[in-house]
Amino acid sequence: MRPGRRNLITDVAGLMVGQAHDTRLKSGVSVVVGERPFVAGVHVMGGAPGTRETDLLAPDRLVQEVDALVLSGGSAFGLDAAAGVVEGLRAAGRGYAVGETRVPIVPAAILFDLLNGGRKDWHQSPYRALGRAALEHAGTGVVLGTAGAGFGATTADLKGGLGSASVVLDGGYTVGALVAVNALGSAVMGGGPEFWAAPWEMEGEFGGLGMGRADPGAEPRPKTGACTATTIAIVATDARLNQAQATRLAVAAHDGMARALCPSHTLMDGDLVFAAATGARALSDPEGDALRLGHAAAVCLARAIARGIYHASDCPGDTLPSWQDRFGTRA
Repeated sequence: MRPGRRNLITDVAGLMVGQAHDTRLKSGVSVVVGERPFVAGVHVMGGAPGTRETDLLAPDRLVQEVDALVLSGGSAFGLDAAAGVVEGLRAAGRGYAVGETRVPIVPAAILFDLLNGGRKDWHQSPYRALGRAALEHAGTGVVLGTAGAGFGATTADLKGGLGSASVVLDGGYTVGALVAVNALGSAVMGGGPEFWAAPWEMEGEFGGLGMGRADPGAEPRPKTGACTATTIAIVATDARLNQAQATRLAVAAHDGMARALCPSHTLMDGDLVFAAATGARALSDPEGDALRLGHAAAVCLARAIARGIYHASDCPGDTLPSWQDRFGTRA
């Protein structure tokens, strides 16, 4: 197993990422869109999720593929971002065919970033426009850190951010992850600078600091109040999976979240993982390949979380320092 060429979710051929943010708002949107529709699944483990169209991802539903997946800031207001993506895809002739019309299928998840120091005094939700703008900027490059859905994200002790990572398995499958890290917990051990995800780091991608020392007696503290967190992610592969298999991939990927954030999956987080499968490579060993893909998804997600924190940058009005501001000169 090795990192992909870009070490980004876009190493999965056929997938693109678009991002948009508003510096005054301190919030943004990230979109994963395929060159063609792709199979998707989802698994929620946090106690305070915010979602759109996730029910249709169950294996027994009529629609088996989606056009895009959306991660957004803004809490419930951020669900409007998916509407902007739907508009853009419809204008491009994309969507599920219903008679003479097409309906783009765009599940979405949101995180809470309403108390991060940004201006939230809008008269009309800005997220629809941010979603449309993110789609229009879709490509294979992905800006990490203070970008997209992670622009205004925070953790227990540091700024959050937008992270991505990838691996290529020995069998040739590619797996990638994209995550907006906005956790109640911390991504660093014992106050930092070392990351909880350190055992899974590849090629010094978040500083090569190795392991720190954890305090097993430390007790977690909520940020500014209940339901003010949530880490939302997308893991993707070029393997040919059905919805049930994609759902299991999302379940396995949550292990990576638990490895990289302490604590994770709390009542106050809305932690969620989407899984996407483009279907370019058939499974040669369905059970064995599924096992390896799930492990790879967890590894990618843990690394992506650390990379999101590592690459975050400081902005005026921030309520927390970035990792680089606090530890960058020591790395």
